[in-house]
Amino acid sequence: MAEVIRMPKMSDTMEEGVIAEWHKKVGDKIKSGDILAEVETDKATMEMESYYDGTLLYIGVNKGDSVPVDGVMAVVGSEGEDYKSLLEGGSGNGAASNGSAEAAPKEEPKAEASAPAIETATPEQPASKPAAAPAASIEKINAVVVRMPKMSDTMEEGTLVSWQKKVGDKVKSGDILAEVETDKATMELEAYEDGTLLYVGIKEGESVPVDGIIAVIGEEGANAEALIARENGEAAPEAAAPAAESKEAPASDNGSEKSVSVADSGERIKASPLAKRLADEKGINLSQVEGSGDNGRIVKRDVDEFKPAAKAAAPEKAAESAPAQKPAEQAASAPAAAASGAAATGDFTDTPISQMRKTIARRLSESLFTAPHFYVTMEIVMDKAMALRPQLNEVSPAKISFNDMVIKACAVALRQHPAVNSAWLGDKIRKYNYVNVGVAVAVDEGLLVPVVRDADKKTLSAISGEVKELAGKAKDKKLQPKEWEGNTFSVSNLGMFGVDEFTAIINPPDSCILAVGGIKKVAAFKEDGTVYPTNIMKVTLSADHRVVDGATAAQFLLTVKKLLEEPMSMLV
Repeated sequence: MAEVIRMPKMSDTMEEGVIAEWHKKVGDKIKSGDILAEVETDKATMEMESYYDGTLLYIGVNKGDSVPVDGVMAVVGSEGEDYKSLLEGGSGNGAASNGSAEAAPKEEPKAEASAPAIETATPEQPASKPAAAPAASIEKINAVVVRMPKMSDTMEEGTLVSWQKKVGDKVKSGDILAEVETDKATMELEAYEDGTLLYVGIKEGESVPVDGIIAVIGEEGANAEALIARENGEAAPEAAAPAAESKEAPASDNGSEKSVSVADSGERIKASPLAKRLADEKGINLSQVEGSGDNGRIVKRDVDEFKPAAKAAAPEKAAESAPAQKPAEQAASAPAAAASGAAATGDFTDTPISQMRKTIARRLSESLFTAPHFYVTMEIVMDKAMALRPQLNEVSPAKISFNDMVIKACAVALRQHPAVNSAWLGDKIRKYNYVNVGVAVAVDEGLLVPVVRDADKKTLSAISGEVKELAGKAKDKKLQPKEWEGNTFSVSNLGMFGVDEFTAIINPPDSCILAVGGIKKVAAFKEDGTVYPTNIMKVTLSADHRVVDGATAAQFLLTVKKLLEEPMSMLV
């Protein structure tokens, strides 16, 4: 009997998923446990398995389309089985909006056939010539593209650190193709197909946006270039060549039209989403940018390196039409040239920004400028905590630090103050029923925040061991997504560096973060005026005023203070 496959709820905040890649097609035999598709959720790109044996009879969602949770994605059943009754009245948004996969190939050649019709306007190009493009585009190619996966919830692009395979190598499913540096770790990229590595699209050290094509795997001799052209919505290279030649011929008569030929012809500019966004932010006309990606596709690097040569061409035209003005223009431009040269002189070093640093900059800027921060500082007497710590370490399997004690105190306090253990979601405030404390860890390229889950339920020794393990993974760039996602509160400690106090920027999606300073011996006064030494630690809570009010923040800090000043209360 045929079974409907629906979009699963893959995270606690997921409302819909986007089909990043189908790994099966209509007519394929499916076994329970086979990977059907890759689904991009609000936190990561994840594999969706089949729970049924049979034949894939229907696909209701095209690659790149979104489907609400529980929406129909596909149907698995016996070969030739009538499944249409399952979709009537129960297909939901998934099937209704996207149609069946059997209908999709019929529409695709039409769209491709219409594109060359625009280019038949030039006399040099007969209308019958572009007819070869659709034929090439529907050619059966026994190969698949490998795209840059979304390896973390904040990842926008990845940098290829090293290739573990080269073009011509045989590849099996599960083999490591490459190492990719994300914004949080360096991770291994596995192959999901058997075959030969036919094409490598990027070099080591280059960055690729999420879902960008990085390689092609298939049977030896398969037309990888035609497959890439099809994936990019273009004609095959062989069919596109005559059109390109006919466009370049008129450009030789009038060089000034060459830079705007793309825009004037109405041709679609091929650019990655990240490149388009950056171009909009910088005010760059993409028609003037030369692409270095697959088949001339404009990528982020092209926008970053673009220099507006078109603006320099305008003064040259004016100079040709009015030669008398040329000396004056040269004189006027001399100071500007000298100034630009002076700006570039001096002894300095430019360091390329890593993926981690880019994401830290983006996320913390968004946090600081969108969340209305306010700060509450409190002094905590650590005398009893300092006396108890050696006793605990005599029996603890892991050495307990003061930071471990702060994490435990915060976790216990969050149970008593659920308003602090919350997140702002735009149209609602979410109060978590679990306590996951993120612990800021300094690494060479920035800051990572691995998560101690259910910290309120764990002993100090368990927290200590887990923090040390996560910190080691963070420094070695071996953290996995499950180890840095899901925090409900964060702690940042700079006390070990001699910092007395500081303020921290909230780590989204948390509503608060606690900044912990060092323990300092100071003079205190008894009621009778006598002086005695005591150990003080200052902590500052950064709070999102959309979620947490001042009184709530103060009450939370008071609870943390009491727990740390009477640390035995955390152990009973």
